[in-house]
Amino acid sequence: MNHLYGTTMTTPAGPFTVLVSADGAVRAAAFDGDTEALLARVHPRLRAPVRLRSDLGPITAAVRSYLDGELAALDPVPVEQHTDGAFMTHAWRVLRDVKPGEPITYTAFATLAGRPAAVRAAATACARNAVALFVPCHRVLRTDGGLGGYRWGLDVKKWLLGHERRLTAS
Repeated sequence: MNHLYGTTMTTPAGPFTVLVSADGAVRAAAFDGDTEALLARVHPRLRAPVRLRSDLGPITAAVRSYLDGELAALDPVPVEQHTDGAFMTHAWRVLRDVKPGEPITYTAFATLAGRPAAVRAAATACARNAVALFVPCHRVLRTDGGLGGYRWGLDVKKWLLGHERRLTAS
């Protein structure tokens, strides 16, 4: 039987829980310690029983490196999400290319995803993203530059954006 492996790490932004497939792809990640709630965000085709571990090897190391200031550390980590819509899957891939310290608006995100008029669809892609941090939906802002929403709370979003801004400002 396939399993997912999970861990919850302490971060400056709060507890960060990650669920990973046996082949090392992140299937879900969230700023909370609720493994069961996080598993519910995984598409049914990708769910499996969770085995908790204190360390997930390269995944844990990548998160620690990111938190320690190596902002590109999460880029090579494989991510596996599933949806029934092609736009959302494409939008999540595009979102991984948004650079730390260079947040974009929902309008710019829709344009990057190839559908400039689909601003609401772009916002929905952020809202349905089950892989926080690895698919950096925190880097998307309202058109007026305001934070907008963030599933894990605006304090977490502010911390992440501030962390990236401090490290990229020179």
